[in-house]
Amino acid sequence: MFCFQCQETAKGTGCTIKGVCGKLPTTSKYMDLLLSLVRGIGTIENELRKAHVESLPEVDEFIADALFSTITNANFDDASLLKRVDNGVELKHKLVQIAEKAGVSLPPYREVLWQGDKSDYDTEALAETVLRNTNEDLRSLKELTVLGLKGIAAYYEHAGRLGFSDRKITDFMCEALATIANPDADQATLLDIVLATGSHGVDVMALLDQANDTTYGNPEMTQVNIGVGKNPGILISGHDLHDIEDLLKQTEGTGVDVYTHGEMLPAHYYPRLKKYKHLVGNYGNAWWKQKEEFSTFNGPIVFTTNCIVPPKADANYNDRVYTMNSTGFPGWKHIETGTDGHKDFSEVIKVAQKCQAPTQIEQGHIVGGFAHHQVIALADAVVDAVKSGAIRKFVVMSGCDGRMNSRNYYTEFAQQLPKDVVILTSGCAKYRYNKLNLGNINGIPRVLDAGQCNDSYSWVVVALKLKEIFGAKDVNDLPIVFNIAWYEQKAVIVLLALLSLGIKNIHIGPTLPAFVSPAVLKVLVEQFGLAGNSTVEEDLQQLIG
Repeated sequence: MFCFQCQETAKGTGCTIKGVCGKLPTTSKYMDLLLSLVRGIGTIENELRKAHVESLPEVDEFIADALFSTITNANFDDASLLKRVDNGVELKHKLVQIAEKAGVSLPPYREVLWQGDKSDYDTEALAETVLRNTNEDLRSLKELTVLGLKGIAAYYEHAGRLGFSDRKITDFMCEALATIANPDADQATLLDIVLATGSHGVDVMALLDQANDTTYGNPEMTQVNIGVGKNPGILISGHDLHDIEDLLKQTEGTGVDVYTHGEMLPAHYYPRLKKYKHLVGNYGNAWWKQKEEFSTFNGPIVFTTNCIVPPKADANYNDRVYTMNSTGFPGWKHIETGTDGHKDFSEVIKVAQKCQAPTQIEQGHIVGGFAHHQVIALADAVVDAVKSGAIRKFVVMSGCDGRMNSRNYYTEFAQQLPKDVVILTSGCAKYRYNKLNLGNINGIPRVLDAGQCNDSYSWVVVALKLKEIFGAKDVNDLPIVFNIAWYEQKAVIVLLALLSLGIKNIHIGPTLPAFVSPAVLKVLVEQFGLAGNSTVEEDLQQLIG
């Protein structure tokens, strides 16, 4: 196996024996095979769409699900990945037949020509590794694109669950897949597709923002309990708001409370979800602490999306964890989506009713709900604070948390920020500082949490609004700086989205991506001022002054 898609890859160069995340070589093999199929299907679909030939409605859903299931910490279940491969082979054959019938010529790329024989699975999976692209700069640009596409796929799937779609986004995904499948694509073409991926990242985050707000109401400033109640509970992790609504509806009146974990915390900010009184609070912290926190929760845990940390074989919660959607883990039960688009949580509820209440691990409240609608509602107070000098600068500290000791950087950075600086955050990176009690400025909390990683879009909206209010010529002239933490592919698409908007001098860490070659990194540094691998003191001086 070879994998270098996450921030924790071994020695910063890639995992070759077993993933730092716990991914086994067989799992990596089926993911590689699935990615090859996705490129083939995307290429064929791109040709059909260019020829205005009607294809199959399941293509968009397959591409999004397949890409999402290969995101870091999403799926460790070889059987479920292999099932996707088999379905992909069948779908690809159907698309080839449609092309032949319509007289549409297909490019002779390996991914298109491969017949999909089961006896050939291992050979094709091996060809998927970096050996296929020996030029490290071309490989780097292709990897940057496919990792960005994984992030787009994740956000697009969430929007789709709520009935929102955009053909322009899926058209681009097919175009991008065809571009990176092309063995003759040059560096200029691949750099263009990287930046276009970022641009469509903005589009998909805007789509998901619209889907969430239309369905559940605009997030509002909310105090979230981090203690526990006396009833048994179900802990729900991940990002999918459609799933937590299903769970809240089905647990109402059952005597079972619902707690959020990790990236599900922002569910508390939406009016339509917070109305459920048995949505008691948020239990625990970021994804990487789940082994300890799941063991003390005592009740069932459900994963709607990544991030899964493989448990110990004797973990006391192994018999009460459930996966769904693109996630999977061997031995854990998987809840399928019904034909009506909803999940049946009846088994989970029955298990919960037999469990003890969660063990309290902390108490108090944290405040969030500062997505763009709420911040813009506070615009007068924010502008006054900036004009008076009470707020000197905003620092966007969005992105992902991780378990490496170097992640302490973000806690130290937040602690050492001057008292006239406000943190704008989203994603699980906030768990490094959202419980530090950093105070407020004229009633404005110094940590404004917009929500999940996709809610980084809110800071784009806020920045553009402040640009309008202050009459700035360029968003880079505003008192806003970016210090982004990355871990996996949804943080990659956030970074590419910011770059596509022309935002300069972004600091990314705690380490720079291993999949970006020195030459490509040089382009990003020279063109956008991308920086990283520096100390708290250096960055405070550079970013804050």
